[in-house]
Amino acid sequence: MSDLLDDVVAAAGLTVFGAAPAAGPVGARSPLAGPLPDAALAARIDALRAELRAQSLDTVVLCATGTAAAAAAAIARTLGLRLTVLDAADPHRARSALADRLERTVVVLAAASGPPVDTDAYRRAYLQAFEDAGLHDVGRRFVVVTEPGSPLETLARETGAEIFRTGAAPESALSAYALVAAGLAGADTGTLLAEAAALLTPPPPAVHAAAGFAMAPPARQAVTASEARPTPGSQDGGRAPGIALGDAIAAAAREGRDKLAVAPDGTGIVGLGEWIERLFAALAPGVVPVTLENPSSWGHEGPDVLGVTVGGVLGMGLMPGGGIAPDLSVNGPLGAQLLAWEQAARVAGAGFPAGPETGPEHDDERTLRVLDAGPPARTPALVEGAVEVYGETSAPTLIDAIDALVRGVPTGGHVAVAAYLDRDGDAAAAGVRDALAGRVARAVTFGWGSPAPRPGLGATLQITGVVTGDVRVPGRPYTFGELQAARAAGGRGAAPLLRLHLTDRATGIEQLLAALGG
Repeated sequence: MSDLLDDVVAAAGLTVFGAAPAAGPVGARSPLAGPLPDAALAARIDALRAELRAQSLDTVVLCATGTAAAAAAAIARTLGLRLTVLDAADPHRARSALADRLERTVVVLAAASGPPVDTDAYRRAYLQAFEDAGLHDVGRRFVVVTEPGSPLETLARETGAEIFRTGAAPESALSAYALVAAGLAGADTGTLLAEAAALLTPPPPAVHAAAGFAMAPPARQAVTASEARPTPGSQDGGRAPGIALGDAIAAAAREGRDKLAVAPDGTGIVGLGEWIERLFAALAPGVVPVTLENPSSWGHEGPDVLGVTVGGVLGMGLMPGGGIAPDLSVNGPLGAQLLAWEQAARVAGAGFPAGPETGPEHDDERTLRVLDAGPPARTPALVEGAVEVYGETSAPTLIDAIDALVRGVPTGGHVAVAAYLDRDGDAAAAGVRDALAGRVARAVTFGWGSPAPRPGLGATLQITGVVTGDVRVPGRPYTFGELQAARAAGGRGAAPLLRLHLTDRATGIEQLLAALGG
């Protein structure tokens, strides 16, 4: 396998280096990812940010789901910006967000068509909160990103909201769906687009390193641009970085290494893993990304794992991973990372059958059916401290129930941990992934909400929590807590499932981590 990856990387004409990103013409076209936005989008975002801040509207909230939300969050985390991303209907998170500097808040709604149920719930809640607070010119506190002529655009026109129309794919991190919220929070969107464009219009080979992006296996000597073998039909005599990365991932998956373990290498790129998970779910469902907390976290190696580290531009000769030797390392400025990974997902997905049809509209249909039917009455299989265990189990203890669930996962399968909780207030729950992965010889994924349907999903461990102080969705016959519970019920697929309900969230998380040995 390593020889195959070396060949792919050699074709890319890349090395590990640390030059500043080169300015490239924004608006270049990638045959894989569609056209990048032109400079007009960045200029409009900058102008709107200045206008809003002149009105003391400097708290940005993004209400969106899927890849757009994860991309905006990754941009904000990497650049150290404050951006509240509301992509799930946890009532604790809703209540906290609605109480956070409401008078200084601007809400960005991003959806290609009509807003998903969760996004619409937040739209209604913020509209009601602004009106209840007696704030004037409520419409100017909303910014909408959507397709031309969509139902969301109609809603935006009725309220006088600022509208960004785009025909870009919603999964693209370099489209208005993610860039508007990130830019209003303070990101330099022009720089991000220039960093991406530099990958599409590389300089001559002698100064190829100026693009500031590298992909190389750390265990092998760096390959320079002058050593690269030409690839027929490529733009620069060498294969584009994103294409090389996608080829490597696809080749690994074909040989049984379909778990893509992605870890930050500590050099400045933060939060990209969750976006990569959602991106591959949309474009390459045959690959299962696993977001690791760091390069040495449980899950970074195994017969079905391709280990990848991501980071910012490194100095020549420096290798990422903190002593761990990943199969591939991807280093470069944030804009280049976003474009390269989107290209990679499209390339990797091209060689595999399409996965089950998914998307916000299908999730919404299931959720609304559950809401209409009402919650089923269930009795826990066992109760241990602050954790109620629901599911088909006769295990006498919490840890026995979890161990029995994962023992049934076949070789090559994976376990998905789905937490229907507050990603801020209940952040410690994310530690369940690493703790569980340390107990089982299977890949373990973690997500705040429903796991994406993927081949090889062996079992799901679902975590829900008690609601204290629910929030009603204005104009709808349900609350945020009921909506979240319906989401969880709708996310219970065909794979074996165990649901852990925390009757006290903080205590239950501590108890669960202790039981797992984390």
